[in-house]
Amino acid sequence: MAMVVDQAADTVFVGGGGPDHAVPQTLLLKYANRHGLIAGATGTGKTVTLQTLAESLSLAGVPVFLADVKGDLAGIARAGSAEFKTHQAFADRAARIGVSLDYQAFPVAFWDVWGEKGHPVRTTPAEMGPLLLSRLLDLTDAQEGVMNIAFRVADEQGLALLDLKDLQAMLVWIGQNAADLSLRYGNVSTASVGAIQRALLVLENQGGNSLFGEPALELSDIIRQDASGKGVVNILAADRLMQSPRLYATFLLWLLSELFEQLPEVGDPDRPRIAFFFDEARLLFADAPKALVAKVEQVARLIRSKGVSVWFISQNPTDIPDAILGQLGNRVQHALRAFTAKDQKALRLAADNYRANPDFVTAEAIQNVGVGEAVTSLLETKGVPGMVQRTLVRPPFSQMGPITDAQRAEVMNASPMGVKYAKVIDRESAHERLARRTDEAAVASVRADATAADDDALFDMARDEYRNARRYRPRDEDRPSQARSSRSDSIVETFGKSLARQLGTKSGQAIVRGVLGSLFRGR
Repeated sequence: MAMVVDQAADTVFVGGGGPDHAVPQTLLLKYANRHGLIAGATGTGKTVTLQTLAESLSLAGVPVFLADVKGDLAGIARAGSAEFKTHQAFADRAARIGVSLDYQAFPVAFWDVWGEKGHPVRTTPAEMGPLLLSRLLDLTDAQEGVMNIAFRVADEQGLALLDLKDLQAMLVWIGQNAADLSLRYGNVSTASVGAIQRALLVLENQGGNSLFGEPALELSDIIRQDASGKGVVNILAADRLMQSPRLYATFLLWLLSELFEQLPEVGDPDRPRIAFFFDEARLLFADAPKALVAKVEQVARLIRSKGVSVWFISQNPTDIPDAILGQLGNRVQHALRAFTAKDQKALRLAADNYRANPDFVTAEAIQNVGVGEAVTSLLETKGVPGMVQRTLVRPPFSQMGPITDAQRAEVMNASPMGVKYAKVIDRESAHERLARRTDEAAVASVRADATAADDDALFDMARDEYRNARRYRPRDEDRPSQARSSRSDSIVETFGKSLARQLGTKSGQAIVRGVLGSLFRGR
């Protein structure tokens, strides 16, 4: 049986189904943007399935974006070889399902938030928005409200939030003007501002500041084909990013939101514009607030008409909220283990999501399929879910496993993305403008103080002139001599002064009358 996947085909060959694995299981490209699910326990073959689907979509001209959480998807950039230990197993599988094992490399662009294992991938706080940032920082409702106020004020005042220091400077300004802002936007607590700043500091210490800055990632740089018409496979190095699950989930959700907001409506295209794979999808929904889950559900529901195919990869379908799981029409279910009552319940729930096949019991098939085998249900004509089948997944054409640092560097050096994104651009934004405002305010304050001092001096001069005009100030020669002090007065002078004071009183006058009267009577 010849390989059916090529650039002109309208289907993607997934594997061989049926009792002898001779029935082709194909994914119709027209319905690939109905989204999909790859689930299964650890070690059951999810990574191989992801790699195979990415290759097939690339061959069909569909660009792919996926996260490499273990570092073993980078091999897509290298052709497989008969020298690898997996060759014989893959050759046997290819023979069983009737395909040729056509080893080949695929066009790959490596990306990395830290710029170590790929081209730097950045965004800005303004593009991410307050909702996703609050999710990233695990903020309370009150703190999220302050974050929204910061973004609103920055937008109204034309203060661009392009990197982490812009957001930090904006929050400082919000805290300094909390009283005025509270009257218009509601309570702005300095305690909430402080809590957000501490969360940003933790994020910065973890290297998250590398995520924010310019040049920001342009979607056109991940939605592209190579010269031969193959879709470029964009691989995000996520092994380090996985150590910060919240950062990982928030970044991927931001990218999905950007696709939703920027891409125009295309209705029902004959193939997706880009296929987006969410590996370790459980991290996206673990402890996620309802508002965030609602946002993902909205994007998953509506992004289909933008020509975006979204695939969630997780260990168990129950990791995905029901509202989103219902949007996933194409499903590849690898083995689930049911050792506990909880696992058995999850197994039954997973089986109930498939269109039953009278040839076998779905729950038993899910539990018993081997490595590289899966239970699949792919959308058929008119978007009808296909009958569940036990499918042996096609082996990959590219290298399985990681590549060397030298091989990675070779791919990166050949990519035009390195020149565009290697150098950080730091243009004037909120941090610089607020700093300039502070400097201008300081200068104005100094000038105001100087002007006030001059005004005080003028006032003192005017006051002295006024006093001089109102008061008589004797000349120096008219002033009594300092020598005439009370200490230099003689006893006679002192007695005379005392007597003069006494004569001015009633008692003094009575004494005088008595003395004079006695004098006259004596005569």
